[in-house]
This record gives sequence, structure tokens and C-alpha cells, in this order.
Amino acid sequence: MLPASSTIEDVLAVSPDGLFFSNGPGDPAATTGQIELLQAALEREVPYFGICFGNQLFGRALGFGTYKLKYGHRGINQPVMDRTTGKVEVTAHNHGFAVDAPLEGTTTTPYGEASVSHVCLNDDVVEGLELRDAEGKLKSFSVQYHPEAAAGPHDAAYLFDRFLDLMEGTA
Repeated sequence: MLPASSTIEDVLAVSPDGLFFSNGPGDPAATTGQIELLQAALEREVPYFGICFGNQLFGRALGFGTYKLKYGHRGINQPVMDRTTGKVEVTAHNHGFAVDAPLEGTTTTPYGEASVSHVCLNDDVVEGLELRDAEGKLKSFSVQYHPEAAAGPHDAAYLFDRFLDLMEGTA
């Protein structure tokens, strides 16, 4: 664990297998240091996994905007579809901001091809992003909801396994 004020040099000094950004609070549009750190890590192809605020920062690092939700998403039992598998997960939400990314297709970024991997079935809000290389191999990903909250009870536990596989180079 490193403080929020860490630089890419601080991160690289610990020889990380990956980089993980957790939930907030905060306004992702007012955050610059962590976005610069994340962009520097993506340039160096450090595997990344972000949750909640970490999803919003990932979106901004990839060049997407963010916006404040009118009422926010709060509570448990929120249906989210993993668009990579077609499965619907029962999730826990606690966020007031969302990523403004196109729901269809991919977006070319300086770090690879970005796409929306998860979407809220209640209102089509972006609930996850993924970044792949030119050959389609997963490089980094994030989700807006809280897989650590274990709603469902364990619908999203696979995300932590996915991150481990990504860090081990087997994803």
C-alpha cells in the first residue's frame, strides 16, 4: 500500500506485479495526480485493476469524461451485466459519479483499445472498462460497483482471480 500522493517512481520502487486503485471518495474530474500516475503505469504496461473511484480514474486516464449522477447509485442487489460473458451479477453500489464512455465498440487510446465491459441494467450506466492490446489480450480493467462487498453473495469474486491471472501473465 502506498499513499495517494505516490508518484510512478514510488510505485516502481516496490517492483509491483500490478496496480490497484480502490474506492473514493472524490470527484474524478478534480483529481490529477492519480490520473497521471495511472497513465504512467499504463505506458509501462503495469497491470491495473480499479474499483469504484478506481474505475472513474481509469476512465479519465483513458481519455473519457465523467459526470455526476442525478441521484447516485446506492444499495445492494443492483443488476450489472458483464458484457464479456453475458452474465448478470448482483452487485453493491455506492457512487455518485460515472464514466462517460461509448457503450458500443472500442476506443483507441495511447495504451490500447478500451471498451465498456459492464453496464448497469437499470439505467445503462457504465459499470466497467477494459483495456486490451492490439491482439485482444487483456491489459487492465475496472468496475464501478463493489465486488468486495460480496452481494449475490459472490457473483463478482472472479474479478480478483482475473487480476491475479493478469499479474501472473496468464490472463
